[in-house]
Amino acid sequence: MTRKENLRDKALRIFKAAVEEVDPYQAVKRYLHRKSSRLYVGTKLYQLDDFKRVFVVGGGKAAASMAKAVEEVLGDRIEAGLINVKYGYTEKLKLIKVNEAGHPIPDKSGMQGCIEILNLLSQTKSDDLVICLISGGGSALLPLPCEGITLEEKRRATELLLKCGATIQEINAVRKHISKIKGGRLACAAYPSELITLILSDVIGDDLAVIASGPTVPDKSTFLDAKEVLRRYELLDKLPGSIIRHIQQGIEGKIPETPKENKTIFRRAFNLIVGSNVLAIRGAEKKAKELGFNTLFLSSSIEGEAKEIAKVHAAIAREILSTGNPIPPPACVISGGETTVTVKGDGLGGRNLEFALAAGMEIEGLDGVVILSAGTDGTDGPTDAAGGIVDGSTVKRAKKLGLDPQKYLERNDSYHFLKQLDDLVITGPTRTNVMDIRVVLVS
Repeated sequence: MTRKENLRDKALRIFKAAVEEVDPYQAVKRYLHRKSSRLYVGTKLYQLDDFKRVFVVGGGKAAASMAKAVEEVLGDRIEAGLINVKYGYTEKLKLIKVNEAGHPIPDKSGMQGCIEILNLLSQTKSDDLVICLISGGGSALLPLPCEGITLEEKRRATELLLKCGATIQEINAVRKHISKIKGGRLACAAYPSELITLILSDVIGDDLAVIASGPTVPDKSTFLDAKEVLRRYELLDKLPGSIIRHIQQGIEGKIPETPKENKTIFRRAFNLIVGSNVLAIRGAEKKAKELGFNTLFLSSSIEGEAKEIAKVHAAIAREILSTGNPIPPPACVISGGETTVTVKGDGLGGRNLEFALAAGMEIEGLDGVVILSAGTDGTDGPTDAAGGIVDGSTVKRAKKLGLDPQKYLERNDSYHFLKQLDDLVITGPTRTNVMDIRVVLVS
């Protein structure tokens, strides 16, 4: 095995360790314990005898694995439950119904699941306990548009927001104001029951109001904020009229705002993060050290245009090679967060794939450098790849096949470029999601 092949293998092992560190089943079991009738959730204690029934609801790519852990802890105390998950991200559960639905673009199955969740919550009373499971992908997997807005119209809005380069915070500010579940409205539906929400974070800074568009927490954003996002990205004339009218009616006070912090409903709601990008990076860092690398936890909060962020990571690799800074080789630099891609072409790709293509161009000809970027959920955009892995020979190999990396980058066609070079990272569904992991190795 050549040095670069060995480096590629090590990069993949480091990424695998990151994903394993945020296994959703294990994450829930770390924080949810039961001793007879006592239920421990983090540092909080609940007496199960105080509750007549227990219901479980939620949504996200990791929801099924989280639900499996909840079933093991609570057993037959669970009265009923329903969760929405991405197609293929399922588990065999005994008491909680698993409803497969579309992601990243919501579909009718997701909407029907939301209707069933709200119907279930409408049966709950003040002496019931509701456990809500939220993870990455929850925004798309919990789609229930407000009155007057169709699912197709909301889907169109989601597509435009995903393509315009808006951050996840900006996208969710809009989503929350055209939804019956997001922005604290699921907490409204669960009230007056006691509500516990276990969360696997997929957003920078672990902002509870942003994860899955904050269905169980107070919403700080407003209808005016949502309109400003649409104005900033020049979408006011592109979105369906029903959505623009709905947001404008909210601004004018004709439609109630999302629930804010002073609402009574949140007095019986407890939210706990059980896994995050930071935890994944720590897992990657531990594996890198075991493999003999000097490590640098760069940041878990990196965002911005994917191809520009790639240039920064490539520059760090070059600096390590030339001066031994910020850490000497053998070096492993790990970062997390979630970049964006402003789509201008008609190709196939995602933020990690585009990052990898751009990084490969930046490290052309460098010996002993490998860069990996992949989503912890196992999918990047509408592809079957988690991301990509490149080295100093990537561009040379491409040119031998007659491929022009710049043209592929301009078309946002990173998937087809990397696939022809066998530079895709394919993991299949990981059943977790805590944003992305990037690994830069310098031998």
